[in-house]
Amino acid sequence: MPTNKSAIIESGNDQVDVKELLTALMALKKGDFTARLPYDKNGIAGKIADTFNDIMEKQDSLIKEVQSIATVVGKEGKLSKRFSQRNYGGSWQIFTESINGLITDLVQPTSEMVRVIGAVAKGDLSQTIGLEIEGRALTGEFLRTANNI
Repeated sequence: MPTNKSAIIESGNDQVDVKELLTALMALKKGDFTARLPYDKNGIAGKIADTFNDIMEKQDSLIKEVQSIATVVGKEGKLSKRFSQRNYGGSWQIFTESINGLITDLVQPTSEMVRVIGAVAKGDLSQTIGLEIEGRALTGEFLRTANNI
């Protein structure tokens, strides 16, 4: 039965405290991935808590890995670092592949430019940057920079 403090959804003997669920969902909406539902539930309520908590753990893990990649690639310059592939499916997998694709798309033209600038610094003026990398034409700032070099 619902109490004055919080509504309860019942299914058989299972009970989901709607206020707890709403509080956790609001935390998720605000980007707080530390919120968890109590693990002391059984049946459907337990499955809801376990599923929600698993989602929050995945999201928290993803954010931490993105922060790590930003540090390792962006600040330390270790351009071979990529997002580790876990057993994610669906949009989680698309997210990880997109992060890795972004890194690759930034690193390849940059590495090519470094190669040519290094050759020029050694007096080899015959080196040029290809306007295509792996079958894709350079565009935007990469094309402008390649043309200037």
